[in-house]
Amino acid sequence: MVSDGTSPLTPLAQEALDALASTIPPGGELTYEQAYAVLAEEEDLGQPDAEDIIERLYNKGHLYEVEGKLRLTDS
Repeated sequence: MVSDGTSPLTPLAQEALDALASTIPPGGELTYEQAYAVLAEEEDLGQPDAEDIIERLYNKGHLYEVEGKLRLTDS
């Protein structure tokens, strides 16, 4: 098996990414608070869980931050 050095997202992380992607317009951004609200509404996640998922997505390169706001990477 050949690995590209990244691990796949968990199902919950993938669902959270999909929820954020459906909310952020192309080229748009969200504040952290808006992202937490999306995950609370769409995925029924509390603040600590939403923070954890966003951190995982950020660390895996699915999200990045510009001036305190979150953007999706192009993939």
